[in-house]
Amino acid sequence: MGSEMIGAIGLGMLLVLMVLRVPVALTMLMVGVVGFAQVISWDAAIAQVKTVPVEVLSNYSFSAVPMFILMGVLAAHSGMAGKLFESARSICGGWKGGLAISAIGSCGVFSAISGSSLATASTMTRVALPEMERYGYNRGLATGALAAGGTLGIMIPPSIALLIYAILTEQSVGDMFMAGLVPGLMGLVMYALTVSVVMRLRPSLAVAGEPTPWKEKLLSMGGLVPFFAVFLVMILGIYFGAFTPTEGASVGAFATLLYALFKGMRWSGLWHSVQETLALSAVVFFMLVGAETLGYFISVSRISFSISDFLYGADLAPMVVVLCILLLYFVLGMFMDSIAMLVITVPVVYPIIQSLGIDPVWFGIVTVLTVELGLITPPVGMNVFVIKAMAPHVGLGEIFRGVAPFIVSDFVRLALLVAFPVLTTLFLL
Repeated sequence: MGSEMIGAIGLGMLLVLMVLRVPVALTMLMVGVVGFAQVISWDAAIAQVKTVPVEVLSNYSFSAVPMFILMGVLAAHSGMAGKLFESARSICGGWKGGLAISAIGSCGVFSAISGSSLATASTMTRVALPEMERYGYNRGLATGALAAGGTLGIMIPPSIALLIYAILTEQSVGDMFMAGLVPGLMGLVMYALTVSVVMRLRPSLAVAGEPTPWKEKLLSMGGLVPFFAVFLVMILGIYFGAFTPTEGASVGAFATLLYALFKGMRWSGLWHSVQETLALSAVVFFMLVGAETLGYFISVSRISFSISDFLYGADLAPMVVVLCILLLYFVLGMFMDSIAMLVITVPVVYPIIQSLGIDPVWFGIVTVLTVELGLITPPVGMNVFVIKAMAPHVGLGEIFRGVAPFIVSDFVRLALLVAFPVLTTLFLL
């Protein structure tokens, strides 16, 4: 049996095991080890089991992952998120649909130091949903806005998804963060516009909140200062070369820790934050170990090169190939977690992208945006299920109906990024 056939069988088994609900990290590890053994030898495969975890866990670039997670956890437990929403509510809560726009804005700002969509969605749901319900907001609109706003965490830098893509493809983490800035801000603005359009079409879904005087609006901006301070220190420091992205993650985590201590976080709260960070980091690193092992198998099986040769033979235009890959991501996103999707598929599709001469930074941004869509699309939109867990009294169907207009908004944004690649390279010129 040829190595390409073994590779195809391995990828098929990968899908079967995931359908059977085997944990994604364990699935990648098993398929990678067994497949590598079939192509090379069992001795080489066993040697990999010993060396790959050491390679991943000792990789300096990956140390940014727990730092970004710690930053978001400390921000959630220190009261920063609550003050953030209060500030946003004071600024635009008096508008029609203003609380939903405030929730989306809060998600966008919180994601700027969280890096995780799921953490953003769960934290801001806990803070903002009771307030929207108190003002009589339609539950579908309220939860849909929070589910969509939570997806901004995967794009607005610092983003764990962009970090992992950059490491897997050996791109500059700083370039990926800068490239994600405009698409992330586009998402924030377009989601707010989506709320405004929904309010114009169906004004009964929400009422205007209590208007606040301009003086109070200006004073309330104090709740935004900690977030923008941490964000600007990290992004400007990375952009101007003051420190690497990994060092920037440590600087951001330390600054957030100082704020948490200043606000009175006790030892028990700090210990709980560290435990939560370790648990989430362990999940991510287990997936990275599995992805690295699977990547070695895909490499020696040459399945990705066979796919590249097939596409060359089909004489398809590069953009057609990209659209086919994005369609694959959209379908997979209905069933899989975003990080798992990236670590499984990037080793397969990236050689194809390289062979076609497509800009890897641009491709990374549109890929992550497509993955982001999967977080809110049925049947398995991870953000939707996180919000359902936080608000069990809201029906799953209500949340999916509420998030539908934001899915349309994301398709428009994706089309703009595909049509105008300069939007992703604006800060790289």
